[in-house]
Amino acid sequence: MDIQVADTLLNTLIDGRYRIRGRVARGGMATVYTAIDERLDRTVAIKIIHPNQAQAAQVQLAGFLERFTDEAKTIARLTHPNVVAVYDQGTHGGLPYLVMEYVRGRTLRDILAERKRLNPSEALAILEQMLAAIGAAHRAGLVHRDVKPENVLVAEAPSGGAGNLVDGVVKVADFGLARAVEASSDTEGGNQLMATVAYVAPELVTEGRADPRTDVYAAGIVLFEMLTGRVPYDGDRAVEVAWQHVDRDVPPPSGLVPGLPPVLDELVRRATRRDPGARPTDAGAFQAEVQVVRDDLGAVANANTAILRQIPAVDQPTMVVQQPTMVVSSVSPTNRPSWARLPDQPRERTTPHRRRAAASPGSDLLDRVREVGGRLFAGRASVVVTVVALALVAGMAGWWFAFGRYTETPSLAGLAGTEAKVQAERAGFVIKFADPRYSEDVAKDQVLAQDPESTSRIQRGGTITLTLSLGPERFPVPDVVGKTLDLAQLDLENANLVLVRGTDRYDDNLPEGVVIATNPKVGAEVKPGDKITVIVSKGKAPISVPVLVGKNINEVRDIVRDLGLELSETYKDSDKPKDQVIAQSPQDGAGVEKNAQVKVDVSNGPPAVNVPRVIDLPCQQAKQLLESQGLAVGVQFNPNGTVRIQNPNENTPVPPGTQVVITCF
Repeated sequence: MDIQVADTLLNTLIDGRYRIRGRVARGGMATVYTAIDERLDRTVAIKIIHPNQAQAAQVQLAGFLERFTDEAKTIARLTHPNVVAVYDQGTHGGLPYLVMEYVRGRTLRDILAERKRLNPSEALAILEQMLAAIGAAHRAGLVHRDVKPENVLVAEAPSGGAGNLVDGVVKVADFGLARAVEASSDTEGGNQLMATVAYVAPELVTEGRADPRTDVYAAGIVLFEMLTGRVPYDGDRAVEVAWQHVDRDVPPPSGLVPGLPPVLDELVRRATRRDPGARPTDAGAFQAEVQVVRDDLGAVANANTAILRQIPAVDQPTMVVQQPTMVVSSVSPTNRPSWARLPDQPRERTTPHRRRAAASPGSDLLDRVREVGGRLFAGRASVVVTVVALALVAGMAGWWFAFGRYTETPSLAGLAGTEAKVQAERAGFVIKFADPRYSEDVAKDQVLAQDPESTSRIQRGGTITLTLSLGPERFPVPDVVGKTLDLAQLDLENANLVLVRGTDRYDDNLPEGVVIATNPKVGAEVKPGDKITVIVSKGKAPISVPVLVGKNINEVRDIVRDLGLELSETYKDSDKPKDQVIAQSPQDGAGVEKNAQVKVDVSNGPPAVNVPRVIDLPCQQAKQLLESQGLAVGVQFNPNGTVRIQNPNENTPVPPGTQVVITCF
């Protein structure tokens, strides 16, 4: 039977700022949640160390927290587009946590679970961005120590294609987390191995040490898994898998996937050598090798494409032979972002976006027309060409300023704020956010309004102002019980609520004119303008209910009638005497109005006892039997004789305590 335990952190407010909304993933050392930063109104990810992991790592709590804080500061300095940014850190309930950038996408593990394996273009594109992130950490003196698909996030590609991994944005998470736990464990005198055995480097297994080449090894294993759909080693126990990294060389990927280019086998072999000194010195060096491989494979693909285009078409039957060779899409080095280029690669000449958007196409058109005119005409004909060119430029400029520089505003209403921002910026617009507003119809964090409105004209590259929804406005009914009616009305008006006075009633505890109840109740969620019915006390009622318990019902009837009250009687079995009142409501001393109903429970008396047969029994035995039934016994004539007569007779029902007379002789 499966037992699901509710996560007590859900909807918790951490540090008075971060509201936990949902659990994203649970790993070996920590759990990741999505949360809302209520101070900045943005979605973040919060990673909280597991209690068992924290306890195992912090025999000295202060030392652990100091190490964790230092690691968080180091990670926060890694401002790199492929590193998951760290915004904040702290402790909650004694458990350290990190507040990080929330990446909308999937982990590389999720992608491999769906796709099994990737083609070389996709694998190298992801690996290159991974190494860019890890290389930035290495330059900052930080070793990741736990490189694996679970710590690699792949966001949606800028082109928008769900399956386009080549253009996807890759971000690496969990820098230094394993190091913080491991370093704190070392203070205990232990040597805890904080790594995933499928990707652990040999030196971590044998010596427990790690440097940048340890991350290079793990990245090589990740490349192997992306190309083949599996890790190189497996086993029944984790220790068996770990020691295979020490005792065996990683096999070539092409042995599992025929047709992979040999250069990929060499790339995996270089990164996963058992001797750390034979590997690339750090992730930056490995990235340079990966870029060279991508360029070489891309050049081969371009050459093959060019040769195929030069082959003339022949209208004859042609046999197509499938060669077991995989094609890697070409990547132009100059199209890479600046952080991913090799040092000797030329930089792409760029123009600021706004300048490109504002530039008139007239100058380019004029140059082209003059060039053509110079080739076709000479002398006087050039004058004609110039006049025509100027007319065309004037016409194009007029069209540009009147129509061409404008486009239609996209419809963003109803989208989530982050999604609307991504779509608008992808289309070249600048997004600003106005103050959010409450809405009964639009969910929280969705676009409530936009300016300019959708389908209206807007300049290309212009600014769109979005107003996000705070969701329906709800707040609790203020606590006005115990306050005078005037103060209660003031509190409700300040809360934008409408007071409606209900029927006043007597109350034994609150004086006249004080609120004794509300409808809806205090604390219930209401919206602005709702009506709140208040019940006001009339003070203590004029009639005080007397003590009725223990009195005979006939006496009680007279008392209640004289007070002008109504009596309700309920008869129940009881060990109390018959017709005695055994309970009352309201209790004695309570105040009631005239004609109010008073309820009493009346005793039916003890249950009857059937007299047993004692005739022909010895007199003393008969006496004991009758007394055991709760009956009194009277003996006549000879107490040592035999019972000849009994009164009442056998099986006669009588009240408990009734005397039975026996005649003995």
